[in-house]
Amino acid sequence: MSRAADDESERLLDTATALQILSRGDLEPLGPIPWSSNYALLTRVCLGDQALLAVYKPRRGERPLWDFPDGTLYLREYAAYVLAMALGWELIPPTVLRSGPYGPGTLQAYIESDPEQHYFNIFPRHADDFRRIALFDVVANNADRKAGHCLLDARGRMWSIDHGLCFHVEPKLRTVIWDFAGEPIPAGLLEDLCQLAVRLRHDEDLQAQLAALLSRAEIRALQQRLEALIASGRFPHPDPRRRNHPWPPI
Repeated sequence: MSRAADDESERLLDTATALQILSRGDLEPLGPIPWSSNYALLTRVCLGDQALLAVYKPRRGERPLWDFPDGTLYLREYAAYVLAMALGWELIPPTVLRSGPYGPGTLQAYIESDPEQHYFNIFPRHADDFRRIALFDVVANNADRKAGHCLLDARGRMWSIDHGLCFHVEPKLRTVIWDFAGEPIPAGLLEDLCQLAVRLRHDEDLQAQLAALLSRAEIRALQQRLEALIASGRFPHPDPRRRNHPWPPI
């Protein structure tokens, strides 16, 4: 990728600016992302003299699945961003809901990273980042945490992407991150989870945001998973009664 594209990606460090560009900027599709399981377009987003690269995932490009309602993956993608920000964990690149050339979908800031660097070969050096991602996946019930969905940018910051298969009411956790199974949750992360539980009960703005994206049953299941995780105080073990790993793993 060119130096200009790198400069665009570096703007991600200013979350507020990135969200403003994503929400209000003009979209210039650059081409499909071939390795995406659903239709996704690399897109340049320009607002005045500011620009960044983003991934546009339209609802129309979602592949039907037997276990998730049709046309809801983009809403789940955005709900994951809302949840991460409610936790105070900036794990997910700035993301907005908006319409584009193929209709409504998500627009998420693009992270420039080396595809050869993924969970399996960077884990030991970034264990704290992965603890946070692992806990987030438990709460969100992420059914597709592949190793390649954890991106290390040029500045050494970890990002988490591809959250369309989250928030199912049934247990669906499928992840490659099981190294912490049985460990106590670090005190700071546990406190963040407890504060989220309080916000889910009492923060009307957060409740309204999630209600526009998920069903009542999905929100209730989210609260139950969170409360169970807090009560245990530990990272969960894989469930021997069901499939616990995504395929392919990367």
